[in-house]
Amino acid sequence: MTEWHKSDWRAKPRVQMPDYTDAAKLASVESRLATYPPLVFAGEARRLKSHLAKVSRGEAFLLQGGDCAEAFGQFSADNIRDTFKVMLQMAMVLTYGAKVPVVKVGRMAGQFAKPRSAPTEVIGGQELPSYRGDIINGFDFSAAARVPDPDRMLQAYLQAAATLNLLRAFSTGGYADVRKVHAWTLGFTGAPEAEKYRDMANRISDTIDFMEAAGIRDEASHALETVEFYTSHEALLLEYEEALTRVDSTTGQWLAGSGHMIWIGDRTRQPDGAHVEYCRGVQNPIGLKCGPSMTSGHLKALMAKLNPRNEAGRLTLIARFGAGSVQEHLPRLTKAVAEEGANVVWVCDPMHGNTIKSSSGYKTRPFESVLREVREFFAVHNAEGTIPGGVHFEMTGQDVTECTGGVRAVTDEDLSDRYHTACDPRLNASQSLELAFLVAEELSQRRHLLQTARAV
Repeated sequence: MTEWHKSDWRAKPRVQMPDYTDAAKLASVESRLATYPPLVFAGEARRLKSHLAKVSRGEAFLLQGGDCAEAFGQFSADNIRDTFKVMLQMAMVLTYGAKVPVVKVGRMAGQFAKPRSAPTEVIGGQELPSYRGDIINGFDFSAAARVPDPDRMLQAYLQAAATLNLLRAFSTGGYADVRKVHAWTLGFTGAPEAEKYRDMANRISDTIDFMEAAGIRDEASHALETVEFYTSHEALLLEYEEALTRVDSTTGQWLAGSGHMIWIGDRTRQPDGAHVEYCRGVQNPIGLKCGPSMTSGHLKALMAKLNPRNEAGRLTLIARFGAGSVQEHLPRLTKAVAEEGANVVWVCDPMHGNTIKSSSGYKTRPFESVLREVREFFAVHNAEGTIPGGVHFEMTGQDVTECTGGVRAVTDEDLSDRYHTACDPRLNASQSLELAFLVAEELSQRRHLLQTARAV
């Protein structure tokens, strides 16, 4: 890699970023942030990269999930706890289905900025700049709220620091105990509408009982009572990212100190653009969203730029095509990866390609479409002989009504009941856990197919 500095992105074309009107205030905020401690540390990012290397080989599975866009007004310990809790439940179910460790990465403690399809929006005949996430401007539809404010970066940092502090406490303080997590899951499968998932839940119970009877739990109590949990977000607001970028004293390499893993969105993946330039220089694991417009040549150029040493665990390709379109787009990209001999993690994002406007006027995502895209993702990888490494969901632990369907059957008419998202619709706790059971079935079937093929 050529010599790189954290500010090099400023000389590249930038998209999906705000134009701050007060340059002096922006410079002051950036200088202040640059003196703050990093939110994550290089050793943590390297450990996540080593886990993702295992995912790339099929020795682990990635679960990535959390808010579409974290909001200042919805920040609370309860909301953090509830999302963390559901992710633990999902991870336990997926571990049982895959029979490999599940790497847990939250869209948390940094997911404050959002790309938008248009720079402005019109409501009631009034046109204003689009809402770009709480780290940039306000959600209220007023001229004052929509002005980009650099001070919001400071509030985002403080919220991210508090979120990480609580996540670390939950991860190691007994809240993640396997018995407790499974008891929560049994509560879900005890509902009449979730009966079809009860058999798997009971088999997990039998496994835990066997471990306790055999004394395995006593010998490995620490591993069964704690988890490793990492954070991730889209590295969209590069002023914020640069201010938190540090040199790792143990290796001399640059670290994005804003989160363990950062990703590049489908709208900001220009090979010669600012976002790729920034991400290529930090040692963190990098995600790359791959939508329908991604060509084989484009992907090869990006892989060469973002992972020139072909390091396992460095690059995660997050496929987002929409139900019914995976077969059309994913095979050409898996072939491009194979032609380059590239080490990548393949992940399915079944959320972004399945957003529709409901009959009631709300933006939503049908649960069946989300599930269909996941199944198509697995089918393509099974046919291509490649590894489906993980799933990436926009979800919350709250009992919201934003996506339709699921065992508890959210309808178009229900969407107005608890529609709280500041941006895109999220799976609620019940839908998230149901999806984990269904993905676990896919993983279990894939494992049996591979075992049968080896036996032959």
